[in-house]
Amino acid sequence: MMESFDRFGLIMNDRIIRTPIALASMAGIVDADYVLARASHIGAAFIGGYSIDEKTMAAARAVAATGERKEFLYDDPVAELRTQMQKMKKSEVVVGLNLRGSSPDSYRAIAETLGDTVVYEIDAHCRQKPMVDAGCGEHYLHHQKELEAVVRTLKKAGCTVSVKMRAGVASDDRVLAKKLWNAGADILHIDMMDFGIAKLRQIRNSCPLMLIANNSIHSFDTMKEMFSHGADLVSLARRSDERTLAGLDAAITRYTDEQGWYNSPKQLCRGGDIRALTFCCMPVKDCPLIPTLKRIGVTKEEFLKMKMDAVQGTPLEAGQHTCFGSLVWCCKMSSPCMFRDMTIQQEGLTGKEYMRLKRELSDTIMSRVFHDVPHDDAG
Repeated sequence: MMESFDRFGLIMNDRIIRTPIALASMAGIVDADYVLARASHIGAAFIGGYSIDEKTMAAARAVAATGERKEFLYDDPVAELRTQMQKMKKSEVVVGLNLRGSSPDSYRAIAETLGDTVVYEIDAHCRQKPMVDAGCGEHYLHHQKELEAVVRTLKKAGCTVSVKMRAGVASDDRVLAKKLWNAGADILHIDMMDFGIAKLRQIRNSCPLMLIANNSIHSFDTMKEMFSHGADLVSLARRSDERTLAGLDAAITRYTDEQGWYNSPKQLCRGGDIRALTFCCMPVKDCPLIPTLKRIGVTKEEFLKMKMDAVQGTPLEAGQHTCFGSLVWCCKMSSPCMFRDMTIQQEGLTGKEYMRLKRELSDTIMSRVFHDVPHDDAG
C-alpha cells in the first residue's frame, strides 16, 4: 500500500487509499458483497444507505412498498451493519457507512456501538419524500443547524465524518461547505448533478476538506476535469461496472506515474481553483491572481513571503535564469517553458518530480490560507 501512498498521497480514516476512485451508496444495492466484487479497482466505498432509527426504517419500508426503488430492510440496524463490516474486514477498501438518521442521538448510538473503524457518512442526499419527511436526506440541507449538530455529535464520538449532499439544493453550497468544515466534517461527497466544474471549484475554494465528486463520471476525461477543479476522489454509482472501474483505475494510475500529481489543478488564469496558486508567478500584472488574493485576504507581500518561505532549502528555490528568479514562480509542466525546463534539468529533477514538489507547495499554501488567514469569501 505504500506504493499507492507514494503515488496518490491519499489517507482516509487513517488508512491509505489505493486509488482515488470510490463507490457511492445506492440504497438496496451497494452492500459489502457489491463492493467486494469490485474491490480490485476502487480505493473506498460507501455502502448503504442504511436507515438507523424507527423513523427512517419506516420511511425505507414506505419507499420500498412503491416498487420504484430498492431499500435495505431489517429490524435491527446494528446487527445488519455489523454483518456488513465483518465482511469488509478482509478487504483493503476503505469503508464508509452511508447512514440515514433523523437525529444526532441516532447517529451517536450507532457510532458508540460500532466504533471508529469506518467512515460515517451522513445521508443529506436522499430526496424521496418519506425520507425527507422523516427528517433525513435533503431535509438536512434545508435545516443546516440540524446537520451541523449531527456532524458535531459524530466528531465528539471520535469518528471520521463524511456528508453526502447534492449540489444546488442548499441556498449557497459555499456557505454550507464552510459550516460543515467548522462543525468538524472531514469529507464532502458531492453529487454534482448538472452543475459541473464551476460548482466544484467554488466548493474547493471554500474549504480544505477532502472532496469526492459524484455523478456521471464514467470517462477518464470527465474524471480528470473533476480532479483538475478540486476533487480528491471521484465516485461512481449506477455505472460502477467492473469494466468502467478498471479502465478509470488504469488510466489515473498511468497518468500519475507519468505526470506526478494526479489531481493537479488547472492554472489560475485558465480557471483553476486556489490550489493553483502553486503555479502562479509574482503578482506584478493584471491577471486572475490579484482578485484571488483579495478574495482570500492575502496581500501581495504576504503571498511573496508565503511562497518563498515554503520552498526555502528545496529545489524550487533555485532558478536564477527563470522569469522571476526561482522555480517557485514557474508554471505547470503542461505549459511550454524552455527556462523552467532548463532549470529543472540543471537541478537534476524530472518533470514528474517537479510536479510533486509543486503539490507539496500547494498543500502548504492551502494550509496557510485556510488555517492562518480569515476566509470570508469564495469564487
